[in-house]
Amino acid sequence: MSDRVHTLTPQDVLVRADALQRKLGGRFRDKIVESLYDEAERIARRAVHTRTDRHWDLDQRIDRLVTSPIFGMPLMLFILAVIFWVTIAGANYPSELLATGLFWFEARAVELFNAWGIPWWITGFLWHGVYRGLAWVVSVMLPPMAIFFPMFTILEDLGYLPRVAFNLDWLFKKAGAHGKQALTMAMGFGCNAAGVIATRTIDSPRERLIAILTNNFVPCNGRFPTLIMLATIFVAAAFPPALASLAAAGAVVAVVLLGALFTLLVSWGLSRTILKGEASAFTLELPPYRRPSVMRILYTSLIDRTLFVLWRAIIVAIPAGAVIWILANISVGGASLAQHTADFLNPLGVAIGLDGVILLAYVIAIPANEIVVPTILMMYLGTGMMIELEGFEQIRALLVDQHGWTLLTAVNLMLFSLLHNPCGTTIWTIWKETRSRKWTLVGALMPLGIGFLVTFLTATAVRAFGWI
Repeated sequence: MSDRVHTLTPQDVLVRADALQRKLGGRFRDKIVESLYDEAERIARRAVHTRTDRHWDLDQRIDRLVTSPIFGMPLMLFILAVIFWVTIAGANYPSELLATGLFWFEARAVELFNAWGIPWWITGFLWHGVYRGLAWVVSVMLPPMAIFFPMFTILEDLGYLPRVAFNLDWLFKKAGAHGKQALTMAMGFGCNAAGVIATRTIDSPRERLIAILTNNFVPCNGRFPTLIMLATIFVAAAFPPALASLAAAGAVVAVVLLGALFTLLVSWGLSRTILKGEASAFTLELPPYRRPSVMRILYTSLIDRTLFVLWRAIIVAIPAGAVIWILANISVGGASLAQHTADFLNPLGVAIGLDGVILLAYVIAIPANEIVVPTILMMYLGTGMMIELEGFEQIRALLVDQHGWTLLTAVNLMLFSLLHNPCGTTIWTIWKETRSRKWTLVGALMPLGIGFLVTFLTATAVRAFGWI
């Protein structure tokens, strides 16, 4: 027997331990941790004596509400909705002001180039293509991130985010993922690239990879302009004016919750297939609430997150503006390259309830989701540069009256916007974090495949039952 024991290798021991571990059930680690804390509490009761009965301190009183099985989740959703509302409402005016200034500079530069006699195609390529695409991304991304990230950092500094992870831990454990994935999802609302970076807090390589591959199902601020436009034009229009804004906000929140559902479902699928494994123990000791540090908030939110993500977006947005201008201004056979490409993609677009123009916009917008709507409008109006119409009524007339958009188009575009491939910034970040071509391709193509499948099934079901 002694000789047999000595012949065992460390790998044999690990294999045997893993086999025995699986027979103990899924909660054995939790039970070990619970027993340790029970023993610590028993020792504390014997060693520590108080003069009066124990009273709940302020932190514990707050936690009884924040981590309550009844009130914890609704409170979390309410706080999230408030952050969304403040971000969306607060970013409108700064975005408009920033866009006005950037496009004013573009107009002056074009006038200067024309005065110098620079050829029109150089002027168009540099200013109407590269610069305008860049200006659009900056004006759309910077204000929401400058609002969202500080608010998120305040919650982080306050000590609330560990409570969010505590509330959602049981859901992610059932999905075979880590409770901290809830925190990375929250970061994804600002920018999916930032959400991918935030997965560094997850120690398990397997669970970190699950969080990286599924973060795209959280809609980032670059996708909110499309979602808000669709909710305002198609959902709010069906309600009385007094309830229109509430209905539109409800539609956007519904899309966010649907994204969370897909995150859990795909995490569950990955944890039982290509990333099979047992969820690691997540022992979370809730930190005390503390006063947020102003300097830390400013540095973390504005420099470490906002400027870092914006710089990556700028790098990938520059070629996007160039491609848009080239496709729109080079003609073959009486039609632009953009129109030829849209016609080629149209059968696939119709099959999933969209059209070729929408698919082309998403192909062009791989570097940055912010340019989807401007590209669609450019294609429908036949202009040679990205433009923006004034007010939702003009957009509705263009989309519905002139190009036949229906409620199916709006619903499937919302679904596709939620589920399609990550933007170029996020794909690059996945590569930087994993250093793996395989997982970068999976992270880019898996959501796209799911988006095509879901929209195809939705369009097929709607048409089969004659709902349009």
